[in-house]
Amino acid sequence: MTQTLAPEDIKNNDVQIQDAGPCRKRISIRIPKERVNEKLKESLAAISAEAQVPGFRKGHVPASLVEKRFGSHLRSEAKNQLVSTAYSAAIEKANLKIVGDPFSESLGNVEIKEGQDLAFEIDVEVQPEFAMPSLDGIPVKKPTIELPESAVSDEVQKILVNEGDLEARDKAEPGDYLTGHGIMKGADGTEFYNIKGCVVQIPPTDKDGKGMILGVMVNDFSKQFGLPKAGETATIKTKGPENHEVEQVRGADLTITFLVERVDRIIPAKVENVIKNFGMTEEQQLRDAIKQRMAQRVMIQQQSVMRQQIAQHLLANTKIDLPERITAIQSARNFERKRMELMYRGVDAQKIEEHIAELRSGSSEVAVRELKLFFIMNRAADEFNVRVEEAEMNGRIAQLAQERGVRPDKLRQEIMQRNQVGVIYQQIRDHKAMDAILAKAKITEMPAEEFNKLMAEEAKSGVPG
Repeated sequence: MTQTLAPEDIKNNDVQIQDAGPCRKRISIRIPKERVNEKLKESLAAISAEAQVPGFRKGHVPASLVEKRFGSHLRSEAKNQLVSTAYSAAIEKANLKIVGDPFSESLGNVEIKEGQDLAFEIDVEVQPEFAMPSLDGIPVKKPTIELPESAVSDEVQKILVNEGDLEARDKAEPGDYLTGHGIMKGADGTEFYNIKGCVVQIPPTDKDGKGMILGVMVNDFSKQFGLPKAGETATIKTKGPENHEVEQVRGADLTITFLVERVDRIIPAKVENVIKNFGMTEEQQLRDAIKQRMAQRVMIQQQSVMRQQIAQHLLANTKIDLPERITAIQSARNFERKRMELMYRGVDAQKIEEHIAELRSGSSEVAVRELKLFFIMNRAADEFNVRVEEAEMNGRIAQLAQERGVRPDKLRQEIMQRNQVGVIYQQIRDHKAMDAILAKAKITEMPAEEFNKLMAEEAKSGVPG
């Protein structure tokens, strides 16, 4: 429920704000005893009106009895409401741009008492202040990408697999999919995930035994997991990824059990059946449609490559003091932005989740880089006065739906259920800001092979292009 801020909430509270580290502020608030008394009285009246105690009519329970029975709950609720309202008033008055949720090590021990001021401290992380580099004439290399016929053939095979049928198997082999019940626990028995109907793939031979389970990449997956049959339980022991969205998982000793319910192999569909299902009459129609879609994807890839160079330049030339810790909310936001970006580029769903699992296992430098870029692009979008229209949101959702082979309305509903509307908005805003910078860039075209060779050399030398 949204808190309504009364004038006295802002004027009468004693509020002090001081630096507590990079991008971190400590808000010290003292609520006068008069306001505390008033709130306790309001809470007592509210509970008294609804309290039901044997022997008394509703609303007629003596205040002393209400206090005796519900005093602890009453004071807790009064404290929470006072703290929430005073905190909201403080950040509104100071115009603080908060990143993530507030936190306090001492608030839990603060007691609210009649006739006494309520004093507490809350720490918040705020958007960093920094100087933007010049956005004019940034050097960018533009690869000219050709679409070989072999790429179209590979895409046909992917479609045949996606449209294929599941064939039940008695025993799993590399590449097969297992459906079952996965549970992830910490060393002390804390249960982080308990998911029925989750799917695990036995790593194909080209993965060198590396596999993913419950969003965690495990290097010796094949060795630990084995080739279980339906009804059997496989166990994986691993370390929690350092950048996991759940902070308690980071660096924790994890035990993941997976009860296999069924084993399946994907049998690719026949091309003639796919052509018929797509309402076509011959394979060339399918290949032409694929070529058209891949040509659009190549344009997106080309634009993405140039945007990445802009991002690299901004990261290398912008100094920002970031928050001392990457919070769970910030990690989740980084992953959702990366997931949506990969969807936009047309990456397969399975590959996307593998990439996200790799990011969870990556160094903290990757998470810091993504957070830094988030702040830079927000500032760039502000400077270019970027706006995102509803039609652009609908167009992006339709484009993502086409890549995933689902109806736009179905994807829109999924996005809303997963609270990802803001991620779509941010992606479009970032892209428009990047493209505004590209319009001012110094662009040099070169063949894709030459571009890839140059990028590899620069990556090896550590010199950004």
